[in-house]
Formats: sequence, structure tokens, C-alpha cells
Amino acid sequence: MNLDTLPIAAIATAPGRGGIGVVRASGKNLKPLAQALFNGVELKPRHATYIPFKQADGTLIDQGIAIYFKGPHSYTGEDVLELQGHGGPVVLQMLLQRVLEAGHDVGLRLAEPGEFTRRAYMNDKLDLAQAEAVADLIDASTEAAAKSASQSLSGAFSQAIHALVERVTHLRMLVEATLDFPEEEIDFLEKSDARGQLRGIVESVDHVFRQASQGALLREGLNVVLVGQPNVGKSSLLNALAGADVAIVTPIAGTTRDKVSETIQIEGIPLNIIDTAGIRSHDEAVDIVERIGIERTWGEVGKADVILHMLDANHGPTRADESILAAFPAGVPVLRIWNKIDLSGHKPSIDASDDATHIYLSAHDHTGIDLLRKELLRIAGWQQTGESLYLARERHLIALKSTARHLDRAEEHAAQTDQSLDLFAEELRLAQVQLSTITGAFSSDDLLGVIFSRFCIGK
Repeated sequence: MNLDTLPIAAIATAPGRGGIGVVRASGKNLKPLAQALFNGVELKPRHATYIPFKQADGTLIDQGIAIYFKGPHSYTGEDVLELQGHGGPVVLQMLLQRVLEAGHDVGLRLAEPGEFTRRAYMNDKLDLAQAEAVADLIDASTEAAAKSASQSLSGAFSQAIHALVERVTHLRMLVEATLDFPEEEIDFLEKSDARGQLRGIVESVDHVFRQASQGALLREGLNVVLVGQPNVGKSSLLNALAGADVAIVTPIAGTTRDKVSETIQIEGIPLNIIDTAGIRSHDEAVDIVERIGIERTWGEVGKADVILHMLDANHGPTRADESILAAFPAGVPVLRIWNKIDLSGHKPSIDASDDATHIYLSAHDHTGIDLLRKELLRIAGWQQTGESLYLARERHLIALKSTARHLDRAEEHAAQTDQSLDLFAEELRLAQVQLSTITGAFSSDDLLGVIFSRFCIGK
């Protein structure tokens, strides 16, 4: 029996208590389920019906609203039945068990994570980029990310990709028509302006990639790790950036023994700020707990997008500071943060020298913090373009990069004197395939399994 064809059910609202909770079922024919649940009462499609939810023996579970959506006019494209009741976890579990019991004869089973949205994709209610936007909208950590996810869910990203596919397809058609009729002595590249068409496609792909890259930044954020010796003000800087006392600050060195994480926003960009244990040698560490904390600090450094190397501007650099700097991984941006300028007499400033970028600030007085915020945005590559952004995923960026490479090769073949039209056409075909993976026109079952397994159950 194919499990994909069986009706499914799950609690569609988040775990925990709430004023309203929803149990959702989806399948090809849910009328028998509705009749079993409501003693033959006929639910009018797309109308809310206030009705008691009862056990098989007539015992009342709850009273709420039942809505029946007749496929294909539903979220999944199948029949959908939603039962909206009170949001207590026990009540919802009882209601779900009753729905599963009533649907036993038709093979109703518990839905897997993301299965409702996967069925919407399989039934052409959403393409793959839109389906991913559902999860991104749920997980959005900032207002800007939520707006971009809504743009993708509405189909804006997919429309941009479809437009590119159409242009590549049109150019392929012209190239392959010329290959089919070689006896016609037509200078194809000149008469059809194939090079001009290709150049326009390349520029459009680059534009979409820039928008998607900005959207990916909204989705993923930037991992920023605070590193330095004990008592240089890492926790104070975390609190200053967060605008709240999220880390304990005392004059005692080594107060932070384990990482403290906080997600903040700078112009809508999520920054995952991680305060770590102060670094000193194992010989100086006072106990095993501090040594473990230092080991975890280096573990976080290995996953950082940006490292903030905290130093004491009042005392100046030390040999230990240089040892810490030398141990940072190559290729990760490092900002040397000179803290405590309220004591040293320095003015807030930023110095982008050849060896590093130095920022002078006071976490205690909050002076110079804006300089750090602006530099973090610069490193992130954030640009306020005023355009709608697509909340893209890493796989979308990879596909767009691959598309650009194939188009570059196509341009190389178009520039050759023998015109190499067969290779030109092949590179266009490969570019089209890469673009189509974004919306799901060419997607393996393995890829779909990975994408939808990351959804929550009930969505």
C-alpha cells in the first residue's frame, strides 16, 4: 500500500497551551471521516460549523468549529478537514486520537513532518520554493525575514525564476533550430542577436542572485563570536549590543564559564552573538570547569562567521592577546575591539589598517557601539536596496551560481569563430536544469525528503 495516498491527520498548532488548537486531516475523500465524527451531519464546504466533538460513545471532548475544504480547493489540493477547538494539549491529543480512530477504516494515519505542505507541492498548489517559504515564514526571527518569506510564499521568487527559465528556453529553441537546419546559411548569432540575449540573461541571473543572497542573510543571520582574555568586557559588549543584561557582568575574571548566546537585530539582520569563556592558558585556569569552558570557546570560534577579538584599551596589547590572535582560523573576518576607552582616554573610532580592522569603544558607556554595528553590516554584505528580497536558502544560491557558470561557458562558445552551437546549446540546457531545481521542476526524491523532514508536524 502506498502511504502517500492514505489520508493523514495531525495537530496543526504549536505544542503547549493556547486559546485555540487545530487538528487537521487531509485525503482524497474525507466525507466518510466527517460523517463518522459528526453522526452523519453534512458539512457544507468552506463554511464554519459550530459543533460538538465527541468520543465514539458520545462522551463530549470539546465544542468547536469544523471546516471542510473540498479538493482541489484546499491547501493540500485534497479534501481537508479542520477541527478548531480549545488549545489545551490534552484536549487536542484526545481529539486527534478520536479523528484517527474514526478514520481507521479509510487508512487514516498520523502525518509526518511537513507532509501537508509536501502534498500541496505534489498536487501543484505550491512549487518547491514556495513550500520552503512556508517553513521560513514560521521560523522567521525578524520582521524583515518574515516580509521576505511572505514575498517568496506569494510566488515572487518563483516568478523571477520562471521568467529566467523562459528566456533560456527561448534562446535554446533558436540555437537548436539552427542545429536542425544547418543547410540554411544564416549567421544565427548575428541575426537573432543571440549574444545580446545571452548577455541580458546573465545580467538578470546576477541580479536575482544578489537579491537572493541578501534574503539568505535575513534567513540565516551572522554568527558573531566574542573572544578574548578574562575581564576584557566581552559580556558587557554582549549586553550593549543586545540592549539588555543577558550576561552576568562582575569585576571578577572568569565569570563567564560557558557560552551565552543572544540573537539581536541590526537593520533587520539577525546576528547570533555568542559570548565565550575568557581564554587563558591551562596553567592559569583555576579549575576543570574553566578549562572546559575555554575548550568550548575554541569550538565556537571554529563555527564563527565573524570573530570579535576583545582587548583592553586601558592596558594595551599583551603577549597573550597576540597568542589568541595567532590561533584564529584563516579566512574568518576578525575585528579587534579595543574596549574600555572610557578609562584609556581614546576616542571612539574605527581604523581599517592593512593587518586588521580596529574599533575603539566603551561597552560600559555604549560609546562607539554604532561603529561596530555598521562594520558588522559591512562584513555581512548588507545593502539597503529598497527592493523586495527573496528569503533564499543555500541550495538556491548554489543553483544560481551553477547557472551563472553554465551561462559563462555558453558565452565562451558563442565567442568562438566556429560558433560551437552544439556546445552552446548544451550549456543553455544545463543552465535551465539548474534554474528548474529551485522551483522543483527537476528535483530528486532524496532532496524532497530532506526539505520536508525539517518542517514541523502538522504543517
